Amino acid sequence: MSRSRVILLFSTLLLIVFTVVFSTRGKGTHERPKYMLVVHGGAGYYPKDSPKEITEAYNRSLLNALKIGEDILKSGGTSLDAVTAVVQYFENDSLFNAGKGAVLNRDGIAQLDASVMEGKTTKAGAVAAVEHIKNPILAARLVMEKTPHVLLTGYGAERLAKENGLEMVDSSYFYTAKNRANWKDAKSKGTVGAVALDMEGNLAAATSTGGTGYKLPGRIGDSPIIGAGTYANNNTLGISATGKGEKFIRNSVAFRISALMEYKNMSLEEACSEVLNNVLDPEDGGVIAIDKNGNFVLMFTTNSMFRGFTGEGLTPKAMIWRDE
Repeated sequence: MSRSRVILLFSTLLLIVFTVVFSTRGKGTHERPKYMLVVHGGAGYYPKDSPKEITEAYNRSLLNALKIGEDILKSGGTSLDAVTAVVQYFENDSLFNAGKGAVLNRDGIAQLDASVMEGKTTKAGAVAAVEHIKNPILAARLVMEKTPHVLLTGYGAERLAKENGLEMVDSSYFYTAKNRANWKDAKSKGTVGAVALDMEGNLAAATSTGGTGYKLPGRIGDSPIIGAGTYANNNTLGISATGKGEKFIRNSVAFRISALMEYKNMSLEEACSEVLNNVLDPEDGGVIAIDKNGNFVLMFTTNSMFRGFTGEGLTPKAMIWRDE
């Protein structure tokens, strides 16, 4: 890939951060690309000896998501529409811990979180601990566009969704052979997310998750918390995070990275590396992000992160492990 480089970064604690970096610097024109899209399906541990057909299914899904988002962006659609559509696609794919594939809590119920934010206005919307909304990301969008609020939970979020015609489902819709078999696995986790830059130069980010497996009922992670798991500001970046939610909340990871760029003049790569290396602990997770100039970063400290990117002049690419 001629316009990206893969690097290994080592902190003073010898924490290895794997990064894919795309930079518009060095193109000669210093112009931002017309559009850019990055996606993720969660960071964690995915063994390299996993069945080939499952790995291929993950890669296909990532590429399908990239196509959905890129088609919107190439046709002049907004970054907000692109990230919403991408995350909705992931929510309908039981491979990922979001929507249909969400993990179950200690009561054996899927409780879902999602958020979306646009960088032009910094308006945002989120829902948390919902059990009957088929696509929580659409409900998060409703909160942003139809209410004066940012975050609604449980019954209130579901009432808003139902009143606005979103598809509601029985809690059994979220049962899959995978999540029922792994019901009590507290290590089961993951998240999906997307960040986009559109032709108007506007950034947007969206994130959705089922949270941590076997969590206490009512637990809310970082994904619906603006500034923790999701953030977008046209002055800096759009970002979606994945990993140990409590850590991302306590450290305001998404906003912290934006603030390092805005107030310390760090590059996107430098800011992400600073937080993942020196604020978070090893194996805490990862982030995907695009800055206002179209540079992007896919960075994680875990064994793997389901991820992909595409953009003007780029061939869509899906990746899972560090050496891809």
